[in-house]
Amino acid sequence: MNKFIDPKLYGLPPSTKLKQTGINQFDIVIQRKSRIIMKDSEGILAKANKITHHVTDAKVSLKTSAPVCSKTKVFLEEHGITVSTCS
Repeated sequence: MNKFIDPKLYGLPPSTKLKQTGINQFDIVIQRKSRIIMKDSEGILAKANKITHHVTDAKVSLKTSAPVCSKTKVFLEEHGITVSTCS
């Protein structure tokens, strides 16, 4: 299934890169060079909550090419969002 989908279907901004990797599995893809910090994680969590509002059993993960702050990674994982690197 692994394809990019329209984020507007889930009430997300059009600039969001959203990839559906399974029936209830979604990846938020962020490709940039600057570090992802706590301020960014609040926005990521809000996007994940919008997805789970539309798809009840959705599992959301973050795929990024940027370095992630250690506090941010812990914060997102506490809220059920797995963080991984993409190529």
